[in-house]
Amino acid sequence: MIAEKGAGMVAAWVSLISNILLTVIKIVVGVLFQSQVLVADGAHNGADVIASAATVGSMRISNRPADEDHPYGHGKAEVLASTLVAVILFAAGIFIAYESITALFEPPSVAHVISLIAAFLSLVWKQILYLYTMRLGKQTKSKGLIATAYDHLVDVYASVAALIGVGLGLIGEYTNLPYLAYGDPVAGIIVSVLVLKIAVKMGREALDVLMEKNIDSEKLNQYIELVLAVPGVKRLDRLRAREHGHYILVDVRVGVPGYLTIQEGHDVSRDIKRSIMENHEDVYEVLVHLNPWYPEDEQAHLEARAKSKKKKTSPAP
Repeated sequence: MIAEKGAGMVAAWVSLISNILLTVIKIVVGVLFQSQVLVADGAHNGADVIASAATVGSMRISNRPADEDHPYGHGKAEVLASTLVAVILFAAGIFIAYESITALFEPPSVAHVISLIAAFLSLVWKQILYLYTMRLGKQTKSKGLIATAYDHLVDVYASVAALIGVGLGLIGEYTNLPYLAYGDPVAGIIVSVLVLKIAVKMGREALDVLMEKNIDSEKLNQYIELVLAVPGVKRLDRLRAREHGHYILVDVRVGVPGYLTIQEGHDVSRDIKRSIMENHEDVYEVLVHLNPWYPEDEQAHLEARAKSKKKKTSPAP
């Protein structure tokens, strides 16, 4: 786990340095050879520098152990960074759309092969960074790294659009079809739509974590099976789980025989916690609450649950 976290920090630094270099290259080449889509892509990369720096900082914070002021750890620092990346991507999408639409009402710029080469190099490098960062992000359950990976994917789209736009411009020059040069800003508009779509998706996912939305039902069912398999558990009253950055917190309420001693009840709680954490490495903490259970109460409990379900499914008058 420590090695994975170290590899994750390396990936975050690689992303930061790469974004700085690509920002300079794209903006310089785009300005010198008048490529709107390349300038817009470079500006987006400039925003990526801020996002990558936020990811580096958030990962350093999230890896800190729990303390007196933060007993559940610092995992949500990465979620905050992911939210920032989503906001930056959304702003970049608006900027790219504005620049590209404006360019449609101006005389087409002259395409240059240097712009094509710059877009191609960016495409290859960003694709490598996307695959590398996404793999480590999933391994370490890092929201910050996964957000950075999606950021790289947006750059891949932008570079593809730049290749198409500049390529059409070059074809237009050689075939005496000057209107093909407008492929550059049109490609920029397409990129802006893709950027906005990814930004909204990332923002929604980050807000779900910040609002402590329950994790997906598939994982919940896995936890439920593990809890019910623990000796001494007679009834599952409630199970909730929420993401806290790169780890998960689980709350369990179960019914156990009311005649158990405190020690026996403690052993059941320990077994529940051990069972979930041994089978799910991403679970950081399991909080268990025990309710007394008696055989004579079980029928009443089942009838109450059946009545509740029937009330929920019955049509409104």
